[in-house]
Amino acid sequence: MSDAALAADTVLDAQARRPLRLPTWPIGLIVPLLALALWSLSAQRGWLPPQVLPAPAEVWLTLEDLWRSGDLVSHLGISLLRVAQGFGVGAAIGLALGTAMGLSRTIEAYVRPLFVAVAQVPTIGWLPLLMLPLGIGEALKVVIIAKAALVPVTLNTLDGIRGVPPAWREVGAVFRYDRFQLLRHVILPAAVPPIFTGVRYGLTNSWKALVAVELLASAEGIGYLLVWGRQMFQMDLVIAGMVVIAAVGLLFDGALALVEQRLQRWRERGA
Repeated sequence: MSDAALAADTVLDAQARRPLRLPTWPIGLIVPLLALALWSLSAQRGWLPPQVLPAPAEVWLTLEDLWRSGDLVSHLGISLLRVAQGFGVGAAIGLALGTAMGLSRTIEAYVRPLFVAVAQVPTIGWLPLLMLPLGIGEALKVVIIAKAALVPVTLNTLDGIRGVPPAWREVGAVFRYDRFQLLRHVILPAAVPPIFTGVRYGLTNSWKALVAVELLASAEGIGYLLVWGRQMFQMDLVIAGMVVIAAVGLLFDGALALVEQRLQRWRERGA
């Protein structure tokens, strides 16, 4: 038998011995489907009045009405724009601040105590204070969302830069990189995965902060739909808004998780 045939047989044997890997994502559907079945059963048996817990079919019809009327697209578009603005500001400041503290122990000594103290106050806890100078307009929402993104992005950027192996910095010294070249070609590429983890959590926090601030100080947006439904005692509208919020948040997190997974693979191959 030729060497090529032996190699082919070896590959086939290895593939035959390899355990079959089934996709794991269907497992995540078990609990939501059980919850949906329990919800449907509760609506059919009348365990709770329909004014408190409408049937899933009624919520679905409400979602269809919101989509056909354009209200869902309009409110969701406003909310997404607010998230983009606030998250962009918070992530940019967080990247700059985390990089500065990661590169300089002196800057960290001056900035970190105050930063940690500010981070301990929940994002919504800043609303009463910020309403005085900013009012309840778009500026307030952007600042609240930016603060929600700032903390995880800053801390993960700091940890990512501090986690760069010293040997990699020594390689930069061998190539006689200056500080900017070392930062650009060695430190930042090595710190991308933890930084991206901070970006992922920052976006999640921004989305949650958006909904909270729209519940308290907004006349439009997906959070406002919840307030309107509560005021009109339309629980189908409230639950429909909650479904949209959960779906968008899940989409954000899933998309960034895929990108983060690719970055982790890149880092493992590099190592």
